[in-house]
Amino acid sequence: TCEVNVKIALVCPYDWCVEGGVKTHVRQLTHYFREWGHEVIIYAPASDPDSAGDEVTVMGYPRVVHASGTTARITFTWRDQEVRDELGKQQFDIVHLHEPLVPLLPYHFLRHSTSTNVGTFHAAREGGSRIYGYTRPLTRRWFRKLDGKIAVSAAAAGLVSRYFAGYYNIIPNGIDYGYWSQPREPLPEFKDGKKNILFVGRPEKRKGLKYLLRAYILLRERRDDVRLIVVGAGNFSRYEQLMRSYEDVVFRANVPYEDLPRYHYTADVMCCPNTGGESQGYVLMEALAAGVPTVASNIEGFAGVVTDGIDAVLVPPKQEQPLADALDSLLDDPEWAQALGTRGQKRAEDYSWDKVARRVLSYYERVLQSRRLAPGRDGP
Repeated sequence: TCEVNVKIALVCPYDWCVEGGVKTHVRQLTHYFREWGHEVIIYAPASDPDSAGDEVTVMGYPRVVHASGTTARITFTWRDQEVRDELGKQQFDIVHLHEPLVPLLPYHFLRHSTSTNVGTFHAAREGGSRIYGYTRPLTRRWFRKLDGKIAVSAAAAGLVSRYFAGYYNIIPNGIDYGYWSQPREPLPEFKDGKKNILFVGRPEKRKGLKYLLRAYILLRERRDDVRLIVVGAGNFSRYEQLMRSYEDVVFRANVPYEDLPRYHYTADVMCCPNTGGESQGYVLMEALAAGVPTVASNIEGFAGVVTDGIDAVLVPPKQEQPLADALDSLLDDPEWAQALGTRGQKRAEDYSWDKVARRVLSYYERVLQSRRLAPGRDGP
Protein backbone atom coordinates (compact mmCIF):
# COMPACT_ATOMS: atom_id res chain seq x y z
CA THR A 1 0.00 0.00 0.00
CA CYS A 2 1.00 3.66 -0.33
CA GLU A 3 3.54 4.53 2.34
CA VAL A 4 2.10 8.06 2.62
CA ASN A 5 -1.61 8.59 3.24
CA VAL A 6 -3.45 10.03 0.27
CA LYS A 7 -6.76 11.84 -0.17
CA ILE A 8 -8.98 10.10 -2.69
CA ALA A 9 -12.20 10.98 -4.51
CA LEU A 10 -14.13 7.96 -5.78
CA VAL A 11 -16.69 8.93 -8.43
CA CYS A 12 -19.54 6.55 -9.33
CA PRO A 13 -21.87 7.57 -12.20
CA TYR A 14 -24.67 5.17 -11.18
CA ASP A 15 -27.54 5.54 -8.74
CA TRP A 16 -26.12 4.85 -5.28
CA CYS A 17 -29.53 3.63 -4.08
CA VAL A 18 -29.51 0.64 -6.46
CA GLU A 19 -27.17 -2.29 -5.88
CA GLY A 20 -24.75 -3.08 -8.68
CA GLY A 21 -21.21 -4.17 -9.48
CA VAL A 22 -19.69 -0.70 -9.75
CA LYS A 23 -21.26 0.40 -6.45
CA THR A 24 -19.92 -2.73 -4.75
CA HIS A 25 -16.46 -2.06 -6.17
CA VAL A 26 -16.42 1.55 -4.93
CA ARG A 27 -17.79 0.62 -1.52
CA GLN A 28 -15.22 -2.12 -0.96
CA LEU A 29 -12.28 0.06 -2.05
CA THR A 30 -13.51 2.73 0.32
CA HIS A 31 -13.68 0.28 3.22
CA TYR A 32 -10.10 -0.91 2.83
CA PHE A 33 -8.61 2.49 1.95
CA ARG A 34 -10.07 4.00 5.12
CA GLU A 35 -8.96 1.01 7.18
CA TRP A 36 -5.40 1.68 5.98
CA GLY A 37 -5.56 5.35 6.98
CA HIS A 38 -6.43 7.08 3.68
CA GLU A 39 -9.13 9.74 3.39
CA VAL A 40 -11.91 8.91 0.92
CA ILE A 41 -14.99 10.80 -0.27
CA ILE A 42 -17.50 9.10 -2.60
CA TYR A 43 -19.50 11.11 -5.15
CA ALA A 44 -22.58 9.63 -6.84
CA PRO A 45 -26.13 10.46 -7.93
CA ALA A 46 -28.92 9.13 -5.73
CA SER A 47 -32.64 8.55 -6.25
CA ASP A 48 -33.12 8.80 -2.47
CA PRO A 49 -30.61 11.41 -1.30
CA ASP A 50 -31.66 11.16 2.35
CA SER A 51 -30.78 7.44 2.56
CA ALA A 52 -27.54 7.84 0.60
CA GLY A 53 -26.30 11.02 2.25
CA ASP A 54 -24.51 9.33 5.13
CA GLU A 55 -22.31 7.32 2.79
CA VAL A 56 -21.79 9.56 -0.25
CA THR A 57 -21.80 13.17 -1.35
CA VAL A 58 -24.87 13.19 -3.58
CA MET A 59 -24.42 14.74 -7.01
CA GLY A 60 -27.55 14.72 -9.16
CA TYR A 61 -30.72 12.69 -9.62
CA PRO A 62 -30.46 9.55 -11.79
CA ARG A 63 -32.62 8.66 -14.78
CA VAL A 64 -33.15 5.18 -16.21
CA VAL A 65 -31.45 4.54 -19.56
CA HIS A 66 -32.03 1.26 -21.43
CA ALA A 67 -29.14 -0.03 -23.50
CA SER A 68 -27.85 -3.39 -24.79
CA GLY A 69 -30.20 -5.59 -22.77
CA THR A 70 -29.61 -3.88 -19.45
CA THR A 71 -30.53 -0.69 -17.63
CA ALA A 72 -28.32 2.09 -16.30
CA ARG A 73 -29.40 4.71 -13.79
CA ILE A 74 -27.24 7.73 -14.50
CA THR A 75 -27.59 11.46 -13.95
CA PHE A 76 -27.93 14.20 -16.54
CA THR A 77 -28.24 16.84 -13.82
CA TRP A 78 -25.86 19.74 -14.43
CA ARG A 79 -23.41 19.85 -11.50
CA ASP A 80 -20.47 21.61 -13.16
CA GLN A 81 -20.02 24.51 -10.73
CA GLU A 82 -20.76 22.32 -7.71
CA VAL A 83 -18.05 19.85 -8.76
CA ARG A 84 -15.59 22.65 -9.46
CA ASP A 85 -16.14 24.13 -6.00
CA GLU A 86 -15.83 20.73 -4.31
CA LEU A 87 -12.55 19.91 -6.06
CA GLY A 88 -11.14 23.30 -5.13
CA LYS A 89 -12.10 22.82 -1.49
CA GLN A 90 -10.95 19.21 -1.06
CA GLN A 91 -7.64 19.25 -2.98
CA PHE A 92 -7.53 15.50 -3.67
CA ASP A 93 -4.33 13.63 -4.46
CA ILE A 94 -6.28 11.10 -6.56
CA VAL A 95 -9.58 11.45 -8.40
CA HIS A 96 -10.63 7.91 -9.28
CA LEU A 97 -13.52 7.75 -11.71
CA HIS A 98 -15.42 4.51 -12.22
CA GLU A 99 -16.75 4.31 -15.79
CA PRO A 100 -15.19 7.71 -16.49
CA LEU A 101 -16.82 8.09 -19.91
CA VAL A 102 -20.40 7.45 -18.78
CA PRO A 103 -22.50 10.64 -18.71
CA LEU A 104 -22.63 13.02 -16.97
CA LEU A 105 -21.05 13.24 -13.55
CA PRO A 106 -17.54 11.99 -14.49
CA TYR A 107 -17.29 14.61 -17.25
CA HIS A 108 -17.60 17.41 -14.69
CA PHE A 109 -14.84 15.90 -12.55
CA LEU A 110 -12.48 15.39 -15.48
CA ARG A 111 -13.14 18.91 -16.75
CA HIS A 112 -12.12 20.58 -13.51
CA SER A 113 -9.74 18.15 -11.81
CA THR A 114 -6.12 19.18 -11.49
CA SER A 115 -5.37 16.10 -9.37
CA THR A 116 -3.98 12.82 -10.64
CA ASN A 117 -6.91 11.22 -12.47
CA VAL A 118 -7.44 7.46 -12.65
CA GLY A 119 -10.27 5.78 -14.54
CA THR A 120 -11.56 2.24 -14.09
CA PHE A 121 -13.51 0.71 -16.97
CA HIS A 122 -15.97 -1.97 -15.87
CA ALA A 123 -18.21 -2.70 -18.86
CA ALA A 124 -17.70 -5.56 -21.30
CA ARG A 125 -19.88 -6.12 -24.32
CA GLU A 126 -19.02 -8.27 -27.31
CA GLY A 127 -21.07 -6.17 -29.72
CA GLY A 128 -19.49 -2.85 -28.79
CA SER A 129 -20.82 0.15 -26.89
CA ARG A 130 -23.30 2.64 -28.31
CA ILE A 131 -22.49 5.11 -25.55
CA TYR A 132 -18.77 5.04 -26.38
CA GLY A 133 -19.51 5.21 -30.11
CA TYR A 134 -21.97 8.11 -29.95
CA THR A 135 -20.11 10.20 -27.37
CA ARG A 136 -16.52 9.67 -28.57
CA PRO A 137 -16.22 13.09 -30.29
CA LEU A 138 -17.09 14.71 -26.95
CA THR A 139 -15.35 12.36 -24.54
CA ARG A 140 -11.99 12.13 -26.31
CA ARG A 141 -10.90 15.32 -24.54
CA TRP A 142 -11.84 13.88 -21.12
CA PHE A 143 -10.15 10.57 -21.89
CA ARG A 144 -6.87 12.45 -22.44
CA LYS A 145 -7.08 13.77 -18.87
CA LEU A 146 -6.74 10.29 -17.41
CA ASP A 147 -3.26 9.81 -15.97
CA GLY A 148 -3.95 6.13 -15.30
CA LYS A 149 -6.33 3.64 -16.88
CA ILE A 150 -7.60 0.43 -15.26
CA ALA A 151 -9.85 -2.25 -16.74
CA VAL A 152 -11.39 -4.90 -14.51
CA SER A 153 -10.76 -7.64 -17.07
CA ALA A 154 -9.37 -8.30 -20.52
CA ALA A 155 -12.98 -8.24 -21.77
CA ALA A 156 -13.48 -4.74 -20.36
CA ALA A 157 -10.16 -3.57 -21.82
CA GLY A 158 -11.16 -5.03 -25.16
CA LEU A 159 -14.37 -3.03 -25.25
CA VAL A 160 -13.00 0.40 -24.36
CA SER A 161 -9.85 0.02 -26.49
CA ARG A 162 -12.03 -0.30 -29.61
CA TYR A 163 -12.85 3.36 -29.18
CA PHE A 164 -9.97 4.74 -27.08
CA ALA A 165 -6.55 3.28 -27.73
CA GLY A 166 -4.15 3.02 -24.84
CA TYR A 167 -2.65 0.77 -22.21
CA TYR A 168 -5.08 -0.53 -19.60
CA ASN A 169 -3.76 -2.01 -16.38
CA ILE A 170 -5.87 -5.06 -15.47
CA ILE A 171 -7.05 -5.01 -11.85
CA PRO A 172 -10.12 -7.21 -11.36
CA ASN A 173 -13.30 -6.84 -9.41
CA GLY A 174 -13.02 -8.39 -5.99
CA ILE A 175 -15.07 -10.76 -3.89
CA ASP A 176 -15.91 -10.69 -0.19
CA TYR A 177 -14.21 -14.05 0.09
CA GLY A 178 -14.58 -14.45 3.85
CA TYR A 179 -18.32 -13.81 3.64
CA TRP A 180 -19.01 -16.29 0.86
CA SER A 181 -16.58 -19.02 1.91
CA GLN A 182 -18.03 -19.25 5.42
CA PRO A 183 -20.26 -22.36 5.48
CA ARG A 184 -23.98 -21.78 6.06
CA GLU A 185 -26.84 -24.03 7.09
CA PRO A 186 -28.65 -25.33 3.95
CA LEU A 187 -32.33 -24.41 3.55
CA PRO A 188 -34.26 -27.39 4.96
CA GLU A 189 -37.17 -27.04 2.52
CA PHE A 190 -34.86 -28.04 -0.33
CA LYS A 191 -33.05 -30.92 1.39
CA ASP A 192 -35.40 -33.70 0.33
CA GLY A 193 -33.08 -35.82 -1.78
CA LYS A 194 -33.46 -33.85 -5.00
CA LYS A 195 -30.45 -32.32 -6.74
CA ASN A 196 -30.64 -28.52 -6.57
CA ILE A 197 -29.52 -26.35 -9.49
CA LEU A 198 -29.15 -22.66 -8.57
CA PHE A 199 -29.44 -19.58 -10.77
CA VAL A 200 -28.76 -16.11 -9.34
CA GLY A 201 -29.34 -13.03 -11.46
CA ARG A 202 -31.72 -10.37 -12.67
CA PRO A 203 -34.43 -11.17 -15.27
CA GLU A 204 -32.42 -9.55 -18.08
CA LYS A 205 -31.84 -11.17 -21.46
CA ARG A 206 -28.06 -11.21 -21.10
CA LYS A 207 -28.31 -13.30 -17.93
CA GLY A 208 -29.48 -16.18 -20.13
CA LEU A 209 -32.21 -17.59 -17.88
CA LYS A 210 -34.35 -18.70 -20.80
CA TYR A 211 -31.58 -21.03 -21.98
CA LEU A 212 -31.30 -22.55 -18.52
CA LEU A 213 -35.07 -23.10 -18.41
CA ARG A 214 -34.91 -24.87 -21.77
CA ALA A 215 -31.96 -26.94 -20.54
CA TYR A 216 -33.93 -27.85 -17.42
CA ILE A 217 -36.81 -29.13 -19.55
CA LEU A 218 -34.34 -31.34 -21.45
CA LEU A 219 -32.85 -32.50 -18.17
CA ARG A 220 -36.25 -33.46 -16.80
CA GLU A 221 -36.74 -35.77 -19.78
CA ARG A 222 -33.77 -37.79 -18.49
CA ARG A 223 -34.24 -37.59 -14.73
CA ASP A 224 -36.83 -36.56 -12.15
CA ASP A 225 -34.50 -35.95 -9.20
CA VAL A 226 -33.66 -32.32 -10.04
CA ARG A 227 -34.95 -28.95 -8.91
CA LEU A 228 -34.18 -25.49 -10.28
CA ILE A 229 -34.05 -22.58 -7.83
CA VAL A 230 -34.12 -19.11 -9.43
CA VAL A 231 -33.01 -16.24 -7.20
CA GLY A 232 -32.62 -12.60 -8.14
CA ALA A 233 -33.73 -9.01 -7.96
CA GLY A 234 -36.65 -8.16 -10.23
CA ASN A 235 -39.93 -9.49 -11.58
CA PHE A 236 -39.80 -13.10 -12.81
CA SER A 237 -43.56 -13.42 -13.47
CA ARG A 238 -43.09 -14.00 -17.19
CA TYR A 239 -40.73 -16.91 -16.54
CA GLU A 240 -42.97 -18.26 -13.77
CA GLN A 241 -45.87 -18.37 -16.19
CA LEU A 242 -43.80 -20.25 -18.77
CA MET A 243 -42.71 -22.87 -16.20
CA ARG A 244 -45.98 -23.19 -14.29
CA SER A 245 -46.32 -26.90 -15.17
CA TYR A 246 -42.96 -27.69 -13.52
CA GLU A 247 -43.52 -27.73 -9.77
CA ASP A 248 -39.79 -28.18 -9.08
CA VAL A 249 -38.88 -24.82 -10.59
CA VAL A 250 -38.90 -22.39 -7.66
CA PHE A 251 -38.64 -18.60 -8.03
CA ARG A 252 -37.40 -16.46 -5.13
CA ALA A 253 -37.23 -12.77 -6.00
CA ASN A 254 -35.39 -10.12 -3.99
CA VAL A 255 -33.72 -12.41 -1.46
CA PRO A 256 -31.89 -10.30 1.17
CA TYR A 257 -28.11 -10.30 0.82
CA GLU A 258 -27.64 -11.83 4.26
CA ASP A 259 -29.83 -14.81 3.27
CA LEU A 260 -28.34 -15.40 -0.17
CA PRO A 261 -25.37 -17.62 0.84
CA ARG A 262 -27.75 -20.21 2.28
CA TYR A 263 -28.99 -20.84 -1.26
CA HIS A 264 -25.41 -21.48 -2.36
CA TYR A 265 -24.86 -23.96 0.45
CA THR A 266 -28.14 -25.64 -0.52
CA ALA A 267 -27.15 -26.01 -4.18
CA ASP A 268 -25.55 -29.08 -5.72
CA VAL A 269 -24.54 -27.08 -8.78
CA MET A 270 -24.59 -23.43 -9.83
CA CYS A 271 -25.47 -22.38 -13.37
CA CYS A 272 -24.40 -19.08 -14.96
CA PRO A 273 -25.89 -19.21 -18.50
CA ASN A 274 -25.08 -15.58 -19.35
CA THR A 275 -24.97 -14.68 -23.03
CA GLY A 276 -22.35 -11.91 -22.83
CA GLY A 277 -21.74 -8.44 -21.49
CA GLU A 278 -19.94 -9.65 -18.35
CA SER A 279 -16.59 -8.25 -17.30
CA GLN A 280 -16.08 -11.05 -14.77
CA GLY A 281 -19.39 -11.75 -13.13
CA TYR A 282 -19.91 -11.24 -9.40
CA VAL A 283 -22.42 -14.11 -9.37
CA LEU A 284 -19.83 -16.48 -10.81
CA MET A 285 -17.16 -15.44 -8.30
CA GLU A 286 -19.58 -15.67 -5.36
CA ALA A 287 -20.46 -19.23 -6.38
CA LEU A 288 -16.77 -20.13 -6.63
CA ALA A 289 -16.04 -18.61 -3.22
CA ALA A 290 -18.89 -20.65 -1.73
CA GLY A 291 -17.37 -23.80 -3.22
CA VAL A 292 -20.38 -24.58 -5.43
CA PRO A 293 -19.52 -26.66 -8.55
CA THR A 294 -20.37 -24.33 -11.42
CA VAL A 295 -21.46 -24.61 -15.05
CA ALA A 296 -21.06 -21.31 -16.91
CA SER A 297 -21.20 -19.94 -20.43
CA ASN A 298 -17.91 -19.80 -22.29
CA ILE A 299 -17.92 -16.02 -22.71
CA GLU A 300 -14.83 -13.83 -22.50
CA GLY A 301 -15.64 -12.36 -19.09
CA PHE A 302 -16.07 -15.78 -17.47
CA ALA A 303 -13.22 -17.48 -19.33
CA GLY A 304 -10.88 -14.85 -17.92
CA VAL A 305 -11.74 -16.02 -14.39
CA VAL A 306 -12.00 -19.82 -14.67
CA THR A 307 -10.48 -22.61 -16.75
CA ASP A 308 -12.82 -25.19 -18.25
CA GLY A 309 -12.62 -28.50 -16.42
CA ILE A 310 -10.35 -27.09 -13.71
CA ASP A 311 -12.35 -24.49 -11.73
CA ALA A 312 -15.70 -24.77 -13.54
CA VAL A 313 -17.34 -26.25 -16.63
CA LEU A 314 -17.68 -23.87 -19.58
CA VAL A 315 -20.27 -24.48 -22.30
CA PRO A 316 -21.21 -22.57 -25.48
CA PRO A 317 -23.59 -19.69 -24.73
CA LYS A 318 -27.21 -19.69 -25.96
CA GLN A 319 -27.26 -23.48 -26.42
CA GLU A 320 -29.53 -25.46 -24.12
CA GLN A 321 -28.38 -28.96 -25.15
CA PRO A 322 -24.71 -28.60 -24.10
CA LEU A 323 -25.93 -26.85 -20.95
CA ALA A 324 -28.23 -29.75 -20.07
CA ASP A 325 -25.46 -32.28 -20.82
CA ALA A 326 -22.97 -30.49 -18.56
CA LEU A 327 -25.44 -30.23 -15.67
CA ASP A 328 -26.35 -33.90 -16.07
CA SER A 329 -22.72 -35.01 -16.08
CA LEU A 330 -21.84 -32.96 -13.03
CA LEU A 331 -24.85 -34.19 -11.05
CA ASP A 332 -23.95 -37.78 -11.93
CA ASP A 333 -20.37 -37.49 -10.69
CA PRO A 334 -20.23 -36.20 -7.09
CA GLU A 335 -16.45 -36.73 -6.79
CA TRP A 336 -15.77 -34.62 -9.88
CA ALA A 337 -18.24 -32.00 -8.66
CA GLN A 338 -16.55 -31.81 -5.27
CA ALA A 339 -13.09 -31.47 -6.82
CA LEU A 340 -14.36 -28.75 -9.12
CA GLY A 341 -15.89 -26.87 -6.19
CA THR A 342 -12.70 -27.12 -4.15
CA ARG A 343 -10.51 -25.80 -6.96
CA GLY A 344 -13.03 -23.06 -7.77
CA GLN A 345 -12.99 -21.89 -4.16
CA LYS A 346 -9.20 -21.75 -4.21
CA ARG A 347 -9.34 -19.72 -7.42
CA ALA A 348 -11.81 -17.24 -5.88
CA GLU A 349 -9.38 -16.52 -3.04
CA ASP A 350 -7.18 -14.65 -5.53
CA TYR A 351 -10.00 -12.12 -5.95
CA SER A 352 -10.47 -11.22 -2.27
CA TRP A 353 -11.14 -7.50 -1.87
CA ASP A 354 -8.14 -6.81 0.34
CA LYS A 355 -5.82 -8.08 -2.41
CA VAL A 356 -7.64 -6.05 -5.07
CA ALA A 357 -7.58 -2.87 -2.96
CA ARG A 358 -3.82 -3.26 -2.37
CA ARG A 359 -3.28 -3.56 -6.11
CA VAL A 360 -5.26 -0.36 -6.73
CA LEU A 361 -3.26 1.53 -4.09
CA SER A 362 -0.04 0.28 -5.61
CA TYR A 363 -1.25 1.55 -8.98
CA TYR A 364 -2.02 4.96 -7.47
CA GLU A 365 1.56 5.10 -6.21
CA ARG A 366 2.95 4.36 -9.69
CA VAL A 367 0.71 6.92 -11.36
CA LEU A 368 1.51 9.61 -8.81
CA GLN A 369 5.24 8.94 -9.24
CA SER A 370 4.91 8.95 -13.02
CA ARG A 371 3.13 12.29 -12.97
CA ARG A 372 5.75 13.81 -10.67
CA LEU A 373 8.54 12.71 -12.97
CA ALA A 374 6.86 13.56 -16.26
CA PRO A 375 3.90 15.95 -15.95
CA GLY A 376 1.38 15.56 -18.73
CA ARG A 377 2.30 12.04 -19.76
CA ASP A 378 -0.55 9.71 -20.75
CA GLY A 379 -0.03 7.41 -17.75
CA PRO A 380 1.89 4.20 -17.08
